[in-house]
Amino acid sequence: MAVKKKYRNLNELLAGSTTPVLVDFYAEWCGPCKMMAKVLEEVNEDLSGRLKIVKIDTEKYPGLASQHNITALPTMVVFNGGKAVHRIEGLMGADELVDRLRPLIR
Repeated sequence: MAVKKKYRNLNELLAGSTTPVLVDFYAEWCGPCKMMAKVLEEVNEDLSGRLKIVKIDTEKYPGLASQHNITALPTMVVFNGGKAVHRIEGLMGADELVDRLRPLIR
């Protein structure tokens, strides 16, 4: 299960991470986003310690969504070393997501 932790901003979280960070941009009203939340729980268990997963509500943080060109939900962006290295849009199963993430993690 994911642990909630507060950061002053996304850049602080990304800069301080020793592992890649998958940022899940979602909205409460988005049905596929709700389904993706369960998938991300499975992925978190499978890749524990090798990938950090962070969820950002685009309704609460529209500036972040705009800054990262989020135009569809769900959209996940993988950051490594504070830089966006991969973008994934749409709903998929845990196995497919893990397969897409493996080349990006240690």
